[in-house]
Amino acid sequence: MLSKFIGDRKFYKTAMAVAVPIMIQNFITNFVSLLDNLMVGRVGTAQMSGVAIVNQILFVVNLCVFGAVSGAGIFTAQYAGSGDHEGVRATFRFKLITILAISAAGIGALTGFGEDLIRLWLQGEGSIEEAERFLSFGKEYLAVMLWGIPPFAVSNVYCSTLRENGETVVPMASGVIAVAVNLFFNYVLIFGHFGAPAMGVRGAALATVISRYVELALAAGWTHTHSGRMPFARGLYRTLRVPAALAGQIARKGTPLLINETMWAAGMSVLNQCYSVRSLDVVSAINIESTVWNALSVAYMATGNAVGILMGQKLGRGMDHDRVMDEFRKLTVFSVGMNVVTALLLAAISPFFPRLYATTDEIRALATRFIQVQAVIMPFYAFTNCCYFALRSGGKTLITFLFDSVFVWGVNVPLAYILSRFTSVPVVPMFAMVQGTEAVKCVIGFLFIKKRAWMQTIIV
Repeated sequence: MLSKFIGDRKFYKTAMAVAVPIMIQNFITNFVSLLDNLMVGRVGTAQMSGVAIVNQILFVVNLCVFGAVSGAGIFTAQYAGSGDHEGVRATFRFKLITILAISAAGIGALTGFGEDLIRLWLQGEGSIEEAERFLSFGKEYLAVMLWGIPPFAVSNVYCSTLRENGETVVPMASGVIAVAVNLFFNYVLIFGHFGAPAMGVRGAALATVISRYVELALAAGWTHTHSGRMPFARGLYRTLRVPAALAGQIARKGTPLLINETMWAAGMSVLNQCYSVRSLDVVSAINIESTVWNALSVAYMATGNAVGILMGQKLGRGMDHDRVMDEFRKLTVFSVGMNVVTALLLAAISPFFPRLYATTDEIRALATRFIQVQAVIMPFYAFTNCCYFALRSGGKTLITFLFDSVFVWGVNVPLAYILSRFTSVPVVPMFAMVQGTEAVKCVIGFLFIKKRAWMQTIIV
C-alpha cells in the first residue's frame, strides 16, 4: 500500500530537481515582495492599501501573460521531451508574439481605466477622505508600474521555456538576483537612503520595474550565450514565423488556458472586491493576509509546476499511462503532505505577522483571522493545483478551464456576491465559506484525473 503512494529516492530526486529551484525562486520573489509590502506598510495604511489595490488589478494582467506562455508551454514541454528543437523555437516565437500583444492591450486598458478600476475597491465603510488617499497613492503607484509590464512578459517567455527544457536553475538564479535588486532599491527609494529622495509608493514601483529589466537581461543573456545547452536559441530570431498548423494547434489548446488564467485572476480580484464591501479595513487586512500567503504557498505551487513539466515530458516520450498515473499519485501525496506542514507554520505565525505593519489593531485582528482560514484550506489547494497541472500537461485545456475559472465564476463569485450584498454575514465567516468551496473542487479534480482522458500526446 505504501509503495502505491510513496516513491523511492530516485523518484523524489528527479521531482525535486524540478520543484526545488522553482520553489526557491518563488519563495525569494514572494519573500522580497513581503519585505516590499512591509516597507510600504511601515509608511502608512493608506499607502499600503493603495498599492494593494493596484497589485490586485495588475495580477489580472500578470496571469493573462502566464496563461499565454502556459498554453504554448504544453507543446514546448512535449517538444523538449522528444528532442525537437525546431518545435521549441516555434513555440517560443508564438509565446513572444502573443505576450507582446497582451502587454500592449494591458497597458492601454490600465492607462484609460485605471482610476475607475481602483475606485471599485473603495466602496466599503470608511471616510471619503481615507478613500481618496487610497486612490491617490494607487494612481501614483500604477503610473510607474505600467513600465514594468513588457519586461515582465518577455522574461516569462524565456524562463518558462528554460524550465520546460529542464533548466530550472537559471530562471531561479535570475529571479534571485532580480529580487535582491528590488529589495535594495526599495530600501533606497521608498525611504530616501544614500542621498536618494524619499519617493514612497512611487519608489516601490520604480524598484520593481528596475528589477524586472534585470531579470530579463539575465535570463535572455544566459539563454543566448549557452546555445550548446539550449539548442533552441540558435537562430531563434532569424524569423518570427510560426508554422500555421502549429499556431492553430496552440491557439486551440492554449486559448482556453489563456482565458482561464485571465478569468481566474479576474475572479480573485472580484472576490476581494466583494470582501471590501464590508469596510475599507478589509482592503488592508486582505493585503496583509495575501502577502504572507504568497510567501508560504510556494510549496504547492512549485510541486504543481513539477507535475505539469514532468507529466508533459513523459507524455511527450510516450510513457505508459499506468506509470504516468503512478507518478502523478505519488507527487500529489507528497505535495499535500508537505503543505499540511506549511499550513501548520502559517497558522502558528498568524497572530504575529500582522504586528509588523504600522496599522490599527482592528486591521491586524482581521488579517490574523484571514490567515488562519487560509491555513486550514492550504492542503486542499495543494491537491487541486496538482490536478490542474496534470490536466494541462496532456493538453486538456478545456477541462482545466471548466475546473478552474468556471468554478470560480460559477461558485465562488456568486456566493461571495450574494453574501456581501444580500446578507449581514461578517466578513471572516464570509471569507471562510467562499474559500471552503475548495473542498468541493477537490472532488471534481479527483473525478477528472481518475478518467485518464488527460493522458495524451499532442505533438506530431
